[in-house]
Amino acid sequence: MDGESTEIVLSRSDLREVCAFAAGCAATVLGIFEADQPDDPRPRDAMGAAWDFARGGERGKALRDMAWAALKAAKDTETAAAREAAWAAMAAAGAAYVHPLAKATQVKHILGAGAHAARAAELVAGDDRAVGAEQVERAGRRATPVVIDVLKRYPAAPGGGGRVGELMRMLDAHLRR
Repeated sequence: MDGESTEIVLSRSDLREVCAFAAGCAATVLGIFEADQPDDPRPRDAMGAAWDFARGGERGKALRDMAWAALKAAKDTETAAAREAAWAAMAAAGAAYVHPLAKATQVKHILGAGAHAARAAELVAGDDRAVGAEQVERAGRRATPVVIDVLKRYPAAPGGGGRVGELMRMLDAHLRR
């Protein structure tokens, strides 16, 4: 190392703010999953756990378990839009676990819910990329100054990831302006 720190300082308050942002993004498409899988509460439960943490709750096993359950719900549906919506809920719960490492991959914890939500909205609209772009704009307006500050502590979003990765990079660029 050349003396540069690879660790980022994150407060509990920073994590709560990021988690609230992610939960707000995912909430916009939760109904897509619930319309497809009305008897499966796992994504809603993950969102509830994310909101609980954002409002002062604990960041522990229950929150992590809810994120994993939403991931399993995504795998249990065959509808692409519903799967993306469940992934958005999983990412919202996972946002509480942004690591303080200066790696571009950590941006996925911050912006993943917004990117998956944008993709879910696109798919419901017949794969209309304009809908995804509008969802990215909405997510950008939802981001608080704290979320933007936390994001800017990290390198830009990584390449790859297909359309969700593109949407994440769009959101990343929007918030870094």
